[in-house]
Amino acid sequence: MTAPSRSFEPNDRIAITGPVQDLSAHHLPPNFRGRPAWFVQTWWLVQSLLFHTSPQVLYGWRRFLLKLFGAKIGKNVMFRPSVSVTYPWKLTIGEDCWIGDHVTLYTLGPIVIGNDTVISQHSYLAAASHDYTKPSFDIFAKQITVEDEVWIAAHCFIGPGVTVGRGAVVGSCSVTFKDVPPMMVCMGNPLKVIRPRVVTDTATR
Repeated sequence: MTAPSRSFEPNDRIAITGPVQDLSAHHLPPNFRGRPAWFVQTWWLVQSLLFHTSPQVLYGWRRFLLKLFGAKIGKNVMFRPSVSVTYPWKLTIGEDCWIGDHVTLYTLGPIVIGNDTVISQHSYLAAASHDYTKPSFDIFAKQITVEDEVWIAAHCFIGPGVTVGRGAVVGSCSVTFKDVPPMMVCMGNPLKVIRPRVVTDTATR
């Protein structure tokens, strides 16, 4: 017979019988970066000196630099100069997307973004994390997928392995570690579905 489970309260004390977090035992999985160390360092230098310092209007220049280091980027994608991309070779973006000021694309794992999508300022897409249940604090990567016509508003956090469905809106300052359903307006921490996204075509015909 198994012992009954119980919930833990914030003031509960847990017995510690060994190391909880031993960072000296940490190591990267084989080929985790996807490129040699010198290539990674070269990109970070280029990003610091040529990408971040470029005038705002030079969207084509920033696309060129990212493509030079292996990113797959469609037409008319607008990266602000303050965007940070950890490993461009793990980044795929469709056409006509806007990537706002101080967005971080933490591409330790793949990040795939569809067409006509907006990632607003200060949002953070983290395609990797650590296994805190192991003292070696093992790192792992899981692909983030942001489908077509999504808006991720300012100051959002999207965790590893998340898929944001087509046409979804993720409201400002939201945090999500679970998939976001398509055509829904969602917000909060944890993320909650608020209502369907209703689109009204006001174009003159």
